[in-house]
This record gives sequence, structure tokens and C-alpha cells, in this order.
Amino acid sequence: MKCVFKCQNKFFIILFLFLQIRTCLLQSQWKTQKRNTDSGVANKKHSASIIFLHGLGDTGDRWTIILNTVKSSHIKIISPSARVIPITINHGTNMSAWFDIKGLDQTLLEDSDGIKNATAFVHSLIEKEISSGIPSNRIIIGGFSQGGALALHAGLTYHKRLAGIIALSCWLPLSNLFTPSLVTANRNIHILQCHGELDRVVPYGFGQLTAFFLQIMTKNFEFKTYPGLMHSVSPSVLADIERFIKLNLPVI
Repeated sequence: MKCVFKCQNKFFIILFLFLQIRTCLLQSQWKTQKRNTDSGVANKKHSASIIFLHGLGDTGDRWTIILNTVKSSHIKIISPSARVIPITINHGTNMSAWFDIKGLDQTLLEDSDGIKNATAFVHSLIEKEISSGIPSNRIIIGGFSQGGALALHAGLTYHKRLAGIIALSCWLPLSNLFTPSLVTANRNIHILQCHGELDRVVPYGFGQLTAFFLQIMTKNFEFKTYPGLMHSVSPSVLADIERFIKLNLPVI
């Protein structure tokens, strides 16, 4: 499945150009082309972690703030910022991204190497949490848009059992190569997929197709639809995320 990014829509072009400028100002260290993994927030003692991945042109800091409104004090939030790379669909414009987006046409190849490298990066974050004493089954992987796509790929292919996956307004990357045999430890993992019906960046139909694939991978799957919601989150989405977190990362 390919990422659908409406570059012909002037609003989104302006929005993402604004985000690019903002992130360059706020994250000057991106010029070194290194991922920032310092956005981890928790109390001194925590028994669970959430690794959350932002969308194209965004930063991890914003999602740290958002998720701190719906998580309990025993949970650590890790929301890294992606490096800045040229984005093919945006005529090579440099933007924060987990992997390249080559085009809208489904016949175009996805950035397979970029997706796999980003997946390895997420797996390294999981391993870092495990090394610090957090069991893998006390870790949730989540993301929005491109970050949600990466969360699905990284979570489903990880070799140890995770607590769950939160997939917001996204799709399953490399779906043409994705088979149930690739999912081992996280078969039947609890997945929350949320998608707005009016999403024009990653159309709702792509969310439906992703849901079809995910239902093959797990029985513990929720596909939540939000009438009137575009490519964004809402109080209803946040309420569902909070419920999901409480269910899968309870206090111990």
C-alpha cells in the first residue's frame, strides 16, 4: 500500500512547508542528520513504556505533550524525532521523515530499505527499554500517519511479545510483501486503529484496507471510525487511546 499525500492540495503544501520551517527552528540538531531519541518522559519509577512515532514533517515533542494528557504516572513516553531527509513526492524537499515517500501511484516502489532501517531503529528503542528493566509485554508501540505505518510494521515484526500497537490515520507499509508468516511473537497482539472518515491525506479507504490485513494478523483488533474527522486527532480519539492504554498497561 502506498502513502497517499495530496501534494496537489495547496493547503497541505503550505501546512507541511510551515512544519518544515518550524522543525528546523526548533530542532537545529537535525542538521547533523541524526535521529533525536531524547524525548523520553517519565517519573523516576515507571513500569511501562510507550514508544510513539510522529508523522511526516512533525516532531516527537508535540506527541509527548499530547500523550502525557492520557497516560498514567507509571508510564514513560518515548517520542523520538525523525531525521530530515529529501522527500521524493515533495520534489526533494527536506522534511523530518522515517522513510521516503516516492509517490501516490500504487505501481511505484515503496522505500523498502528506508522502512526496514526505520523498523530496526524502533526495535533498538524497544531493546533499550528492555535493557532498562521494562518487559517487552509492558511496551506499546504507536504512531500517527507515517509514524503509525512504521509502528505497525515494527510492532508486528518484533520478535518478542509487546503490549499493543496504536495506529492513527495510517496504513500498513509493504503490504504486498506482508504475510501472516512474518508475524510470530505478536500474532493476536491488541491493536487500536483509528481513522477519520474525511481524511484526505491518508484516505479512509486505505484505513479500511489496512484493517482487512490486520484482522488476518490478530483477533484482538479494533478499527475505530470518526465521522467528520480529517487527518488529525480529536477528543474522541484521545479518549479511545486513554482507554487502550489503561487496558494494556495497567498499574502493577
